[in-house]
Amino acid sequence: MHPDREAYLVNRNVLSRRLLAGVALAALALTGCGSNDNGKEPGASGGDSAYANLSGELKASGASFPDAYYQEVVEAFKGEASGVTVTYNATGSGTGKKQFGEGLVDFAGTDSLVKESDGVAVGSFLYIPTVAAPITVSYNLQGVDKLQLSPETLAKIFQTDIKTWNDEAIKADNPGVELPDTPIVVAHRSDGSGTTSNFTKYLEAASGGAWKLGSGDTVAWPASTQGGEKNTGVAQIVQQTSGAVGYVDLSDAKATGLKFAAIKNKDGQFVEPTLDGTTAGLEGAEIADDLSYNPLNAAGATSYPITAPTFIIVKTSYSDAAKAELVKGFLTYLLNDGQDLAKEIDFAPLPASLKEKALAQVDKIQS
Repeated sequence: MHPDREAYLVNRNVLSRRLLAGVALAALALTGCGSNDNGKEPGASGGDSAYANLSGELKASGASFPDAYYQEVVEAFKGEASGVTVTYNATGSGTGKKQFGEGLVDFAGTDSLVKESDGVAVGSFLYIPTVAAPITVSYNLQGVDKLQLSPETLAKIFQTDIKTWNDEAIKADNPGVELPDTPIVVAHRSDGSGTTSNFTKYLEAASGGAWKLGSGDTVAWPASTQGGEKNTGVAQIVQQTSGAVGYVDLSDAKATGLKFAAIKNKDGQFVEPTLDGTTAGLEGAEIADDLSYNPLNAAGATSYPITAPTFIIVKTSYSDAAKAELVKGFLTYLLNDGQDLAKEIDFAPLPASLKEKALAQVDKIQS
């Protein structure tokens, strides 16, 4: 693990422990005031929490894009359900879906929708939306602290049609900025990735036909580009390589100390990747009946255009009733208390209406 990332994770866990300590103190204060409220809903804090009697183990794998958030929720959940062990292994969306289809994990994280080739039977799973976050276009270019890129220029950079940072197209996006003739090194995911799927879907939708490589968890990148495993691998290539550019989730980009570009949105405004811009993108997204949704290239002057959703996929029915209760308990916590943790680590919580639909989806899980 990169030392910057390791330090970041340590700081997150300190925040979690402080949060849990505050919850415990609040619960004691309520007890001291003679509270007799025993009708707590799932997600309530304290010793009589609906999660306190849960026990067992949950194994999950999948998207690295939301990994920082899921690890934070897992850590906080320990304080509510000390008898439950939840393990989430950030393997990438493609591997997570494959392992879920093979029955190797209890649930999987994915930033892309399930396809027939993923090995997950139609009708055997449900989508549970969890959070959303911007995909940054992170870069390493000495002396350039502010960078703007239109989707057409971005597409040409990532398919290596544009080869140096002082190309006329990049200059046109950045009037008055002194751009060096440094060669561009494109960094991308080497593993099957929902981040890749969302990034390439955005380029396909927004670049006016400039993007020629298609979209999906994997695409045929030019031979001159460099691949890194997980978001952290791409972040490290960008950090260590002069002239590099890559697509990285905001949490990992910040943890690695990367600079990232403002991207021209559908309304013609250059917008930096922020949680406010992500929330604006979510508000313009259309929600399908299965709770899949696409906030990419959303309209709105303040919308960040490369806003990616992420989901957990669960079985419609678990043969083990206790396992079903564990899955439902953890996801109920994630969608209630867990949403309050999202902004601390650069993820946007779900809008209230989508959160309620997600909780109703969890209730559909059978045993």
